[in-house]
Amino acid sequence: MTVPFVCVLVALLLAWPPKIAFSVGLARSKEGYDNKQPRRQQAALSGWMARARDAHYNTLEAFPGFAAGVVVAHLAGLDEHRASVLAVTFVVARTLYPILYIFDLDLLRSAVWGIGYVATVLLYVLPWLF
Repeated sequence: MTVPFVCVLVALLLAWPPKIAFSVGLARSKEGYDNKQPRRQQAALSGWMARARDAHYNTLEAFPGFAAGVVVAHLAGLDEHRASVLAVTFVVARTLYPILYIFDLDLLRSAVWGIGYVATVLLYVLPWLF
């Protein structure tokens, strides 16, 4: 399996640490985790748990475009090195993203989001440039 395809798996798994963080936070709260209506409960979150929830959702939203970009780059013949650099860049950015989000470092978070987004777009564009 190539590095970019391994990065697709890693990117998929990256959605779950923020989810686990706010779920554990809810479980430890006085009301506990509401498994009957979790979305209603999660909609009312605030503070770091709301930011963890939002990081989870954003990570899930970023995943399809990245995964498709890896496939497009592979099918279009982007060389392995460039595809690997872009895929690893995305994974590193998306690893930092929820940490920065939870700790409310909004400017850094936005910059890291932009790096991941640019890496994704380049997976689509670079095969036609090289």
